[in-house]
Amino acid sequence: MTVIANQSIQNLPTPDKTGGKPLMLALAERKTIRDFSDKPIAEQTLSDLLWATWGMNRDGWRTAPTSMNNQQMIVFVVKPDGIWRYNASQHQLEKVLEQSYYAAFGGAPLTFIYAGSQGKYDALSIGALYQNAGLYCASVGLGNVIETNHNQVLANRLPMPVGYKIYITQSFGWPA
Repeated sequence: MTVIANQSIQNLPTPDKTGGKPLMLALAERKTIRDFSDKPIAEQTLSDLLWATWGMNRDGWRTAPTSMNNQQMIVFVVKPDGIWRYNASQHQLEKVLEQSYYAAFGGAPLTFIYAGSQGKYDALSIGALYQNAGLYCASVGLGNVIETNHNQVLANRLPMPVGYKIYITQSFGWPA
């Protein structure tokens, strides 16, 4: 981890774009898993998962489609050491909260919080993000679950632009 002017930055490894199962097999195996083991999620897996979810794939375009190319969605990452915001252009995490909210999300090794500007199509665009994440998980055997009951845990604590709201959370871990 690199610390820059009192802001913690975690540079992520280059995503491995060659791994995983074929798409049709990942679609066949995609499912919700709620019980996670204690096995940590490796930094490379986190990197690949973030890139698959909302990374930059070519010339400034994203891995997930958005209506009218609205790229205003934010992905926050809940880890045991705090809350981080994904910066896709730099493929890095920027720490936004030092406190550990890990237990508030059911103790899953990793949780993404999806936020948007409440635009007309934000919910659809965020759906594409969590579907990308779910397909990545199926391709590597990682478990995931989508939840709305955690939306208010950090609603007034996350640094978001005015008018943004949390739409949904997605927790990840290796199956128990």
